Amino acid sequence: MKKIKEIIVVEGKDDTVAIKRAVNADTIETNGSAVNESCIEQVRLAQKTRGAIIFTDPDFPGQKIRNIISEQVKGCKHAFLTKKEALPKSGRGIGVEHASPEAIRNALKDAQIMDEEASEEISQQDLIDAGLIGGSGAKERREKLGSMLKIGFTNGKQLYKRLKMFQISTEAFEKAMVQIIQEEKNE
Repeated sequence: MKKIKEIIVVEGKDDTVAIKRAVNADTIETNGSAVNESCIEQVRLAQKTRGAIIFTDPDFPGQKIRNIISEQVKGCKHAFLTKKEALPKSGRGIGVEHASPEAIRNALKDAQIMDEEASEEISQQDLIDAGLIGGSGAKERREKLGSMLKIGFTNGKQLYKRLKMFQISTEAFEKAMVQIIQEEKNE
């Protein structure tokens, strides 16, 4: 198994175990959403020397950790799982530790860099027109779009920011929306 160059930032020990089942990689554990300065320094060093991939759970605490780190350490890549991929086979909870090795490998393969300074290709109005903000079915459409574009699930306000930060092209957005609408017609 080939070793992943970047160091993967995860939430805890169980996530590290799941990552190591899927790929040969080194991890940094944040140990929860109270990300301390020591952890930030480790991620800074990782980013400077080998690169870093932030790979947190697809829930509110995971998003909070992702935001804290990406605000303080620029240039990190981001890997996302869908909520469905992060659900346990039985029991409760949601997280990287529950994902299959295949889902983890795919998420890491699709890791992307966010660009805070990116220009706008897709406007708020485009999101409203596409039925992604407000109205019935908007949440489900955002989930499908986030999965297709590999940018994770967000609320309406965050979706605009993510599309911009990941520099999603109008063509990629429109292609995904055509597929989502086609799937809805077939349901």
